[in-house]
Amino acid sequence: MTASMFPGFALGFSLILAIGAQNAFVLRQGLRREHVFALCLTCAVSDAILIAAGVAGFGSLAQAAPWLEPMMRYGGALFLTWYGLRSLASAWRGGAALELAEGQRTSLRAALLTVLAFTWLNPHVYLDTVVLIGSISAQYPDRLGFAIGAMSASFVFFFSLGYGARVLSPIFARTRAWQVLDLLIGLVMLAIAWKLVAM
Repeated sequence: MTASMFPGFALGFSLILAIGAQNAFVLRQGLRREHVFALCLTCAVSDAILIAAGVAGFGSLAQAAPWLEPMMRYGGALFLTWYGLRSLASAWRGGAALELAEGQRTSLRAALLTVLAFTWLNPHVYLDTVVLIGSISAQYPDRLGFAIGAMSASFVFFFSLGYGARVLSPIFARTRAWQVLDLLIGLVMLAIAWKLVAM
C-alpha cells in the first residue's frame, strides 16, 4: 500500500497547490481566524469524496450526461464573478485591519456555504479529482492506497493553509495588506471565471 500512497500523495498535493478560489477563501478565513477547523475539514472531506468517486470509476459520468459539464461550468463562472467583484469592491473601499476584520465575523453557515460553492461548483475540481486522479490510479495495482495518499494530501494541505495563515497575522494588521489580499483574490476569481467561460 505504501508504494502506491506516495505517488497518490504527490499527485494530490501538486494538483491542489495552485492558488484557486477555494484556497484563497481558506487563506482569508485563516487570517481572520474564523471557523478554520470546520472549513479545512469541509474542503478535505469534499476532496476525499471526489477522489473516492474517481478511483471507484465514476469519472465517466460527464460522458454519460453531456449537459452536466456546461451547466457546472457556467454556474461556477457566475458564482466566481460575483465573489470576485465583491472582493474588488472591498479592496476599493479599503480593507479593514486584522483587528477590525475580526470584529465583523462571518457566520459558520455562510462560511460553509461559500466554501462548498467554491468546491462543488468548480468544474476543475472534477477534472482534477474525479477524472485525472481516477484515471491515473488505474495504473497502480493498489488503487485504495493511491486514493488514501491523494486524500491525505488534501488534509495536510488545507489544515496547513488554514492554520499556517496565522503566521502572516502581523502583516495583515495593516489595512493596506488587506486591500492587496482582496485585490488579488478578486483578480484570481475573475480570471478563473473567464477561463471557465472561454473553455
